[in-house]
Amino acid sequence: METFLSPRWSFVMLRALASVAFGVVALASPRVTLSLLAFLFGAYALADGVITLVAAARRGRTPHRWLLDVDGLVGLGVGVATLFWPGLTLPTLLLLVGVRFLIAGAFQIAASFALSPELDAPVAYRIGGVASVVLGAVPFLATGMSVRVVLVLLGAYALAFGVIMATIAFDLRRTWRILTHP
Repeated sequence: METFLSPRWSFVMLRALASVAFGVVALASPRVTLSLLAFLFGAYALADGVITLVAAARRGRTPHRWLLDVDGLVGLGVGVATLFWPGLTLPTLLLLVGVRFLIAGAFQIAASFALSPELDAPVAYRIGGVASVVLGAVPFLATGMSVRVVLVLLGAYALAFGVIMATIAFDLRRTWRILTHP
């Protein structure tokens, strides 16, 4: 039985692993320079965007696929911009981080409602989306933050989001196995 849940759970797990890896590196290196922060965030956003676009493409033509397409394109765009303009000032980098997480969070929340019948844990996906929106708002509300504070916030968020995404991936995998191996 081919469903949305079929081996596509692995793409959700890849997103989780990329997020956890970024979170661990960000929290383990508290004295990171701005250029390293830009590179780490750019690599994370780029990887997340690519993984999301591949997952969207593998879904085929479905009514809500555009949510994943837009989320992936935003991640890809922000990742490329961050990697190709490493001389970004801290305020510009913070705004890019904020925009990325605001848009990603909004689309994650929308997807959690649109895909609710297909997800075992739409609430977990919603919580991840809300966390993204909150983190995305921080650079616009607290403009005087230091690189260290941004790094700790990004690291903590990435770890939490990675755990949520891993939970969703395991739920998808379990459901897929139940449906295909009764």
